[in-house]
Amino acid sequence: MEKRVVFQNKFLPYLLVAPQLAITIIFFFWPASQAIVQSVLREDAFGTRSYFVGLENFIILFEDDYYLHSFQITALFSSLVTTIGLSLSLFLAVTADRLVRGTTAYKTLLIWPYAVAPAVAGALWGFVFLPGPGVLAYVLERAGIDWNFQLNGGQAMFVVVVAATWKQISYNFLFFLAGLQSVPKSLIEAAAIDGAGPIRRFWTIIMPLLSPTLFFLIVVNVVYAFFDTFGVIHSLTRGGPAKATEVLVYKVWYDGFEAQDLGGSSAQSVILMVIVIALTVVQFRYIERKVHY
Repeated sequence: MEKRVVFQNKFLPYLLVAPQLAITIIFFFWPASQAIVQSVLREDAFGTRSYFVGLENFIILFEDDYYLHSFQITALFSSLVTTIGLSLSLFLAVTADRLVRGTTAYKTLLIWPYAVAPAVAGALWGFVFLPGPGVLAYVLERAGIDWNFQLNGGQAMFVVVVAATWKQISYNFLFFLAGLQSVPKSLIEAAAIDGAGPIRRFWTIIMPLLSPTLFFLIVVNVVYAFFDTFGVIHSLTRGGPAKATEVLVYKVWYDGFEAQDLGGSSAQSVILMVIVIALTVVQFRYIERKVHY
C-alpha cells in the first residue's frame, strides 16, 4: 500500500515552502522584472530622470558591431568550456571509478577546485600564465612561443577557457562518478563475457545509462559558461585585450557599471536571459529525446 503524509494544518505546506518562494521572488523574479522595465527606459545625462524609449535600446544594440562581436566570442567561449569541461570530467571520473588504491585521495584532490571562487580561479591561472614569473609562461617562452596573453587575443581566450574549465571540472566529476558507480556491474560483466571490449562496453552500456547525468550537466555547463564565468574573466583579462574575451555577461556589467548606460545594459541582460532560456528549451526539447531513463 502507498503511504501518504497528511498535514493536519492546511497552512503548514505553504509555510514550509515560503522561505524558498521568498528567495526566488526577491533574488530572481524581482531583478528580472526590473531589468525588463529598465530596458525600455533611458536616463538623462545627469541620471535624474528616466523616459520611455520603447525598443530603441535593443535597436541600438543590434547596430553595435562590438555587441555583435560579443555574440561570437560568447558562442566560442561557451562551446569550448562546455565541451572540454565535460570531456575531461568524464575521463577523470572513468579513471577514478577504475582505481583500486588511492581512490579517496584521488577523489579529494579532484573535488577541491570546486571550493575556489571564480575570481580566485582567474587570479591563480593569471599568475601561472603571467609573462615573466608565471611557470607555464616560462615553459612556453622556452619552447619558442611569443607568449603574452595580456596583448594577444587568442592567447587570452585560451587562458580564460582553461581557468573556467578547471573551475567547473570538479562539479562535473562528482556527477559523472556518481552516475558511473550506479551502473550495474552485472551488465558490464555480461558484456565482457560476450566478448565486448572496453570501448564497446563503454559506448553501448555505460553511456546510455549515463545519458541522464550527461544531459543534466550539459544544461548546467551552458548556464555556467554564460553567467558564472564573469569572475574568471574580470580577474584575468577584463574583457581584453581589444575586447577579445568580452563575453555577453561581461559586457552587461561593463556597460551598466563602467559606461553607466543602464538602459542598454538592461536590454543586454534581457537578451542574454532570453538566449539562455531558449537554449535550455531546445536542449530539453531535442537532446532529451536521446536520453535513456
